[in-house]
Amino acid sequence: MRASVLSRVKHIEVRDVPFPTVAPNEVLVRVGAVGLCGTDAHIFAGHANYNTDEYGQPIPFEVQPQVLGHEISGYIEEAGREVRDLKSGDRVVVDQGLNCVSMRRTPLCEYCRTGDSHQCEFYAEHGITGLPGGLAEFIVVPAVNAIPIRSDLNMAEAAMAEPLGCIIHSADAVARAQARYHLNGAAPRVRSVLICGAGPAGLMFAQYVRRVLGYDGLLLVSEPNQEKRALALSFGADHAIDPGERDAVEAVQDYTGGKGVDCLIEASGAGQVLAFIPGLIKKQATVVLYGHGHAGVDLSVLNNLMFREPTLITPVGASGGFEQDGRPSVYRRALNLIEQRQIEVASLITHRYTSLDGVQDALIKDVYAPGYIKGVVTL
Repeated sequence: MRASVLSRVKHIEVRDVPFPTVAPNEVLVRVGAVGLCGTDAHIFAGHANYNTDEYGQPIPFEVQPQVLGHEISGYIEEAGREVRDLKSGDRVVVDQGLNCVSMRRTPLCEYCRTGDSHQCEFYAEHGITGLPGGLAEFIVVPAVNAIPIRSDLNMAEAAMAEPLGCIIHSADAVARAQARYHLNGAAPRVRSVLICGAGPAGLMFAQYVRRVLGYDGLLLVSEPNQEKRALALSFGADHAIDPGERDAVEAVQDYTGGKGVDCLIEASGAGQVLAFIPGLIKKQATVVLYGHGHAGVDLSVLNNLMFREPTLITPVGASGGFEQDGRPSVYRRALNLIEQRQIEVASLITHRYTSLDGVQDALIKDVYAPGYIKGVVTL
């Protein structure tokens, strides 16, 4: 079969790779769509490599080439003989992570027992930790990792279930935190939120806090791109700050009466943002460090942040518990929200690629274009 293979830093080539075999508890998925994530871009550029050896050292791409892509939707091509609830032709989204439940390990590790599946002691991840990802014609996963699509949702939008699942997990982590200010329910409630960055994550955060959590307080978004600021406003932001035109700290202080925000969500991955956080937040605010790739920043920027005693939350992935059938509950919730149009994802997809051949240019050029929000490869 054909796959986009990362064989060295900044070099992907489409080549033939071995066709995967299907175990009794697995399904063969014909890939329909794959979202291109910031994580893919970081790995491609050589800023990260999560495929490590037994000593935790990254394995060079030249030694073990990788097939990226972890935001996956597709069609069941073949079901293993033990699979009873999926059949050929079923449309699904894929949880790319392998954990105790999907690997049928007993007893469950301490993390899977508490629903923290992405921290599983035995965790592995298609498209990230070296297992072949979705930028290929086919992928094999445990049947419980394939969540059926029950609507006419198109494959490109369905692939957005994974990044939305990450947002849901982040919100759940905030709800569980022992913080002074709370986003949903408990008092004292968050009355001011700042989202730094209006990429896919920031725009889904804006929708989620407004439409799902029912947050009715002040919602600010900081984003240098005009089109993204406009989208943020359409999704419920009260004010969209252009940090290139106006000092973001000054703007936030004005909008909050000089207090700073109760909750800051860092969704940009821009290292320089970390230096400004102390001036953007209240004392003992909740700070969600969601973005990755904060390069080029001296750790001394944390000094002033630490003095304000924030609650720092660093969520990763679409982690969560499991349904009775073993499928991941967070993915099911994310897919339901998209299918019900409670979270709108179509406008986030700015770039579409109709073959694997477009991946190289997408990751080396398009992801850095001003109007780029999300690219999706459809096969």
